[in-house]
Amino acid sequence: MVKVLTIPDRWSAKDIPDLTGKRFLITGATSGIGLAAATELARRNAQVVITARSEEKAKAAIKKIGPGLVSSLIMDLTDLSTVRKAIASINTPFDVVVLNAGVMATPFTKTVDGFELQMGTNHLGHFAFAGLIKNQIKDRLVVVSSFAHRMGNFGDNNIETIRNMCLGIGKYQKWPVYGASKLANLLFVAEVERLRIQNNWSFIPIAVHPGYSDTNLQAVASQMRGAAVEEKITMAINKVLAQPASQGALPTLAACVYPELIGASFIGPNGLMEMRGTPKLTRARALAYDKSLAKNLWQVSEELTKVSWS
Repeated sequence: MVKVLTIPDRWSAKDIPDLTGKRFLITGATSGIGLAAATELARRNAQVVITARSEEKAKAAIKKIGPGLVSSLIMDLTDLSTVRKAIASINTPFDVVVLNAGVMATPFTKTVDGFELQMGTNHLGHFAFAGLIKNQIKDRLVVVSSFAHRMGNFGDNNIETIRNMCLGIGKYQKWPVYGASKLANLLFVAEVERLRIQNNWSFIPIAVHPGYSDTNLQAVASQMRGAAVEEKITMAINKVLAQPASQGALPTLAACVYPELIGASFIGPNGLMEMRGTPKLTRARALAYDKSLAKNLWQVSEELTKVSWS
């Protein structure tokens, strides 16, 4: 009889074992899900490295995390030169790397490298970072997606369409592009799993989504537009309807430490519509497992970032 792996109902941060000697790296851990995950891992005696866009943000985050073996790495996913510089300073392997940083529904903007901001931050920056660090990942690569992947697509899925979306060519619609960037996270995980098996890489990729969680992510777009009233309303709604970031971080934490997970697993909350709750294994929409689309996205990603995983 085949054993079906499940995560126990009500699994929480209290179930995380002692992590003495384990090393974790989390991108974008200066607030929200990343900060909450880093805090819990540090409490279990893990060595945690957080990435931040500035020394000031890093110091503030480490102060919030409190006691623990926490250090920082300065890196901005919207500027691949900083990604390469950060990678050059890493000389010790990590048990787990978490690709967590992201932006959501931002006004049309381009990164330093000429990518549309959401695709550049949420997918291409992480694609490059993970590709450059992959030989220093021992156990797991955790990728934070979103249930918003269900609103994303890449049109006819061909190379040109994918490239144009990454470069911000054509009509820009902030929410569909956000959905596409989160769909890209899942296609990336599926393709990494296929390549892992083919190349016998040491780590497995795992995707997660946090449900609807109260983080600064929802405020970034308002901040970029200078819409202070909208930002206040958004954050007030979050306080009422969303689960706290500490709860939203549980799928990420489970992906980091829960035993016997298999490659390309997808973990999200177990509540109504997966909006809140404790971690469970779930499935993405069918398009997230489209092999042809994943390969085309991979080809464009290597071309644009100039990072080869081979």
